[in-house]
Amino acid sequence: MGAAPGRPGLTAHHVVAGVLVRGTTLLVGHRSPERRWYPDVWDLPGGHVEPGEDEPGALARELREEVGVVPRDPVPLARIEDGELRLSLWVVRAWDGEPRNLQSHEHDELRWVTAADLPGLRLAHPAYVDVLQQAVAGAG
Repeated sequence: MGAAPGRPGLTAHHVVAGVLVRGTTLLVGHRSPERRWYPDVWDLPGGHVEPGEDEPGALARELREEVGVVPRDPVPLARIEDGELRLSLWVVRAWDGEPRNLQSHEHDELRWVTAADLPGLRLAHPAYVDVLQQAVAGAG
């Protein structure tokens, strides 16, 4: 995600993302090429933590809004801090609903991928490959 180094006076972008794991696959979304931030890359469903929200609440809201699922028992996976970005990844192995693309202006495609697929994808952050491979490996 190559964010610029943090600058005094600027607020970090506090973001949560869900790693939806189904068997040995996980759900990624392709960010539309027209997106202002991180266009034309594969990313995880999620978004900004709003004022007054905790991370699990923001995760539940974002997953409901973006892919139409309600997570059950999400587990913290990793934190990525990169310049002004503070990203918290949560593994979600159970949810209510069937994932579908409800925000086609944000993601132009959703896809279930395997750990082996990850290195071949243009991902939103270079740390994703290792972290997501660990999440899928833990599915056993």
